[in-house]
Amino acid sequence: MNLDTLYIIDQKDGFGLELSKLMSMMNYTRYTTIEAVKGLTVEELDFLFDEEANSIGMLLAHLAAVEKAYQIITFENRDLNEQELSMLLPALDLGALGRKTIKGNTIDYYLDQMDEARNTTIERFKTLPDEWLYEQTPFWHDRDANNFFKWFHVFEDELSHRGQIRLIKKMLNKCNG
Repeated sequence: MNLDTLYIIDQKDGFGLELSKLMSMMNYTRYTTIEAVKGLTVEELDFLFDEEANSIGMLLAHLAAVEKAYQIITFENRDLNEQELSMLLPALDLGALGRKTIKGNTIDYYLDQMDEARNTTIERFKTLPDEWLYEQTPFWHDRDANNFFKWFHVFEDELSHRGQIRLIKKMLNKCNG
């Protein structure tokens, strides 16, 4: 990610103009997420404010899982199969299953998962024409959505969870301070 162009939504090498705009927004979102979690310890990543909460680690795992799911949904134009769903489910659904299985990992573990997912997305985006973004398929609530909306949702979900991460960090500081 080029920090000199972090605030520029414009043409990116290797992408059509529309995919460049989407990647620009996704890059900024990812940069700010990484800045929010940089240097967190395993204990901070696993902190649960209460027995119903999601941890920062769970939310980071969720970001990687959502991206992987949308790769299947949009690049392969299909729903997840049982094997894929069982592999991604703890991080996709979070909650009790996530609290039970997503813990004890370092920040590098989560950042590597997120990087792996993002690198796959970038490589695939490079092979697609801008017109692909406008292809429509049935989606939520029996309504059509195009691939542009689906990938907007991926980074919109990250933005939302980054806000949660910042709030969890404030609660963590209050409990430790």
